[in-house]
Amino acid sequence: MARQHDIPLTGHQPNLQAWFDYMMGGHDKGRLLELLHDDVVFRSPVVHTPQEGKAITFAYLSAAGGTLGNDSFKYTKVFDCGDKAVLEFESEMDGIHINGIDMIEWDENGQIVDFKVMVRPLKAIQTVHAAMGKMLEKMKAEA
Repeated sequence: MARQHDIPLTGHQPNLQAWFDYMMGGHDKGRLLELLHDDVVFRSPVVHTPQEGKAITFAYLSAAGGTLGNDSFKYTKVFDCGDKAVLEFESEMDGIHINGIDMIEWDENGQIVDFKVMVRPLKAIQTVHAAMGKMLEKMKAEA
């Protein structure tokens, strides 16, 4: 099923457009690896410390694509600031409405160097936390 969005997903600056193309283009894992800088930092809404490096960020974003990135996922607002962007999203998991924000920063080569996710409300955080844990365990077992 095609995802519906309240904002246009084309015509943005190249860094943000590459992210939208990845998100809406089937979550190609090879493409995600290309988008991430080797020293990228991922800031999760459920993990206390920043996660540093391409491998761990790749794991978290891949797991998020397999959980949050379901057919109900949509971006609802975008603040495109060139080398930084704030993207508000909505999704639904297990009947729980999820509202969140992706904050992304790119380097001069268009690679993601910082990725922060914030999620609300509390029930949504709990749902995302449980689903991400299961997805990460599944990915670990398949590796």
